[in-house]
Amino acid sequence: MQIISFNVNGIRAIAKKDFHKDIAALNADIVCLQETKSTVEQAREVVANMEEYHYFGNESKARKGYSGTGILTKVQPISERYDMGVEEHDQEGRVIALEFEDYFLVTVYTPNSGNDLKRLDYRQDWDAAFLKYLKDLEKEKPVIVCGDFNVAHKSIDLARPKANYNKSAGHMQEEIDGMDAYTSNGLVDTFRMKYPDAEEKYSWWSYRGGARDRNVGWRIDYFLVSESIQDRVKDAFILTDVFGSDHCPVGIELV
Repeated sequence: MQIISFNVNGIRAIAKKDFHKDIAALNADIVCLQETKSTVEQAREVVANMEEYHYFGNESKARKGYSGTGILTKVQPISERYDMGVEEHDQEGRVIALEFEDYFLVTVYTPNSGNDLKRLDYRQDWDAAFLKYLKDLEKEKPVIVCGDFNVAHKSIDLARPKANYNKSAGHMQEEIDGMDAYTSNGLVDTFRMKYPDAEEKYSWWSYRGGARDRNVGWRIDYFLVSESIQDRVKDAFILTDVFGSDHCPVGIELV
């Protein structure tokens, strides 16, 4: 079972590039999408010819064409759930959970604190609420959660940690504390579990200054899994050779 997560930075925009060809080549069992920037219906039109997949989507209620998440899956889930059940956090289409036989699969597009950090306080509230949501799911079944968490957790997870620590959204101590809360409460960062010392492994690069060509990036896209199923993770990977977005896909292989 191969599961991919990909912040597409606009599903309609990436569809004009190599998105369909890339997804076909990856041939993953499940592909989780973030930042679709579309209604569910618009996203369905983009993936309509991908007949091997079922599509589940969520969209922003607060502002059309903003945020949004989706999941393409070859395996029909037992059930589907949208949002967290917390009105404050359920306006932007950021969460989808699919129930399968052995686990819940959750995709998330975590709010960005913003260049001026105006949403940093909100971001902290979000992290606390989302952790509670995951732990509540975990009472039923183990959890696999993937997506754009909008934080580089450790210094090894970004090219320029000193220049960005406590200065830039994505590497503020408050955001780091949020990720610490996930990993200290029974959720395992699969990439670091498999490759604890891997350097210069990133999933997002600014469009400015040729950052991707120079690999001046950040690892902000993750797969976290419940400790009870961490032994089923055969591999974790970052697909830096897939383009079309300012992010690249990340993934895991389960046994």
